[in-house]
Amino acid sequence: MQSWGTTSRFNERDTGKEPSKSGVLGLLAAAMGIDRENWTDLEPLTKLTMGVRHDREGIPKRDFQTAGCAKGDAIIRANGTKTDEDDPGIISNRDYLADATFLVGLEGDNRELLERIHTSLLNPKWPLSLGRKSYVPSESIWIESGIQDSSLLDTLTRWPWIANHRMWEAPPEQLRISIESTDGTGSLRMDQPLSSFALRRFGSRFVCSLLVPCPKEASHVSA
Repeated sequence: MQSWGTTSRFNERDTGKEPSKSGVLGLLAAAMGIDRENWTDLEPLTKLTMGVRHDREGIPKRDFQTAGCAKGDAIIRANGTKTDEDDPGIISNRDYLADATFLVGLEGDNRELLERIHTSLLNPKWPLSLGRKSYVPSESIWIESGIQDSSLLDTLTRWPWIANHRMWEAPPEQLRISIESTDGTGSLRMDQPLSSFALRRFGSRFVCSLLVPCPKEASHVSA
């Protein structure tokens, strides 16, 4: 289960069809021990170019959740106060992706930063999550030999197919790659962090999509 919302408001929690940049950087910040108020250490991560390969598209799902809606229930609000019997409680719809597998790559000129990111994923400082705190990876998301000297697009194109956990599942003929555009073309995404996660300010970026042949070789890496 994973959820990569970019337009969530109040009790409606959406998810995109692929990992968002804000979500991926949030995961990396947790791995590296970057506090949600720490913009100084987060900012270099935001300058990296991100690409996503859809190794298994996944299935859109929706949860209907309630909290504090039964008589006598009480929940703690964000401001620390408790609800009472006259409070209607919280009802929310939460979208997520089930059974999806993505290969995510980051590209930049600062090799030392990329190496620190790679090391932190092997030994994360804080617990990692796939978009929501309750969506914990079932396996390590660290990839051996994750630092490559080739371009982001070339690496995503040739890297072995990672969604090979099931012996009965044949690899698709093509895989979709969504890669950050540097020339302002592609579809608009509002998931570029402009501040620390505590302030929650996000700007725009552009993402281009293309189809590439699925590599014949397979590699066992978790989603």
